[in-house]
Amino acid sequence: MQINTNVAAKRRVSCLGPEGSYSELAAAKMCEGEEIILCHTFSEAVQMLLAGDAEHAVLPVENSLNGGIFECLDLLEEKDIFAVKEFPLSIDHRLATLAGVREEEIERIYSHEQAIGQCSQYLEAHFPKVKFIQTASTAESLDKLDMHAAGIVGAHVVREGIVLSKENIADNKGNLTRFLLVERRGRLPASSTMVFLSAVCADKPGSLLGLLKIFLRHGLNLTRIESRPVKNAFQQYRFFIEFAGDISAEWVKKALSEAQVYCEQFKLLGAYD
Repeated sequence: MQINTNVAAKRRVSCLGPEGSYSELAAAKMCEGEEIILCHTFSEAVQMLLAGDAEHAVLPVENSLNGGIFECLDLLEEKDIFAVKEFPLSIDHRLATLAGVREEEIERIYSHEQAIGQCSQYLEAHFPKVKFIQTASTAESLDKLDMHAAGIVGAHVVREGIVLSKENIADNKGNLTRFLLVERRGRLPASSTMVFLSAVCADKPGSLLGLLKIFLRHGLNLTRIESRPVKNAFQQYRFFIEFAGDISAEWVKKALSEAQVYCEQFKLLGAYD
């Protein structure tokens, strides 16, 4: 029997693990049918992409309660990658314990810092004396469970011997995290509904206002602006800016060209729907 060697290899997407992480859930929804590669860190997920071991990587960039996820914003800025798709994922946090553990026996609660912050009201009311310990992801907290420890994980997590709270324990039940699908930097997409960039303005009065006026002149609606300190440059800030626009439109191209000339540093980070 002859074996067909022309079968296309399955495409791969890298993301933060372990199994059960919100990043894995987002990757499954954004890249249906692709092989998911679970990584220990966001940086490792990007390195797999850059090395050609994955065609896509999935990064969370903003939470509706806690704001920007700075580690991932920095990766977008520093690495040769480009965002091509956005996906808002509903976040449903549950308290996870081993079967048989009672609430009054819990001495430690593990989870990602964002999850702990997003459940602060519940945790303060129910566990005022408990020690909170950060993990690299929500799913990693499952490996820390014992008869005196709990974790905070997504409602989608299913593992034998682990019990999830019946209710969402997040302070805001409408909590969303925005994920971006990124690729190695190449040609721009044919079209988009959103454009994402980073910029550093001159350190002088009114410089940020001057940048924003460029987008105003071209009728572009800013949907997000956030600042991060520039590394090794005290009191200088990098602005992450998103606006609604089609990357193929002439007025969008003109606005980006003017902004690039105006700014001391400028990088187009993504164009997506």
